[in-house]
Amino acid sequence: MVRFAPKKTGCAEALESAPPATPALKVVHVVAAALIDSDGRVLLAQRPEGKKMAGLWEFPGGKVDAGEIPEYALMRELREELGIETRPCCFAPAGFASHSYEEFHLLMPLFSCRIWQGAPQPREGQALKWVFPEDMYGYPMPPADIPLVAQLLELL
Repeated sequence: MVRFAPKKTGCAEALESAPPATPALKVVHVVAAALIDSDGRVLLAQRPEGKKMAGLWEFPGGKVDAGEIPEYALMRELREELGIETRPCCFAPAGFASHSYEEFHLLMPLFSCRIWQGAPQPREGQALKWVFPEDMYGYPMPPADIPLVAQLLELL
């Protein structure tokens, strides 16, 4: 039997120390979409004034309501935020974020979507922009969204 012998750096060192204390943060489930157009660009939405993290660019989506399946939550959010129609069969898993903010811990699957009906329109005061994935690092984003860019680049 062969056993893995990790180097004494990073995670391997952390495994040898006492387990970290579990923070008592509320877990918030959200879902997001990487809407991909025929040119390979992805739609980003800028958080409007008056919302937390106003001015930052993010993948469209929102909270998953109690008892709601993520794909149906995303379908609902895209209808509410952008006025487009989608179906769960149009979504493919593209990434996943798990990030602790000061007041809560966010869990967010990212789904890619290449098929929808309608033209995305900003229905909640947000700005919209189609961006090539490799250019996304030039847009300020919420901390939870940043790792999703690398995951999306690997997928595309």
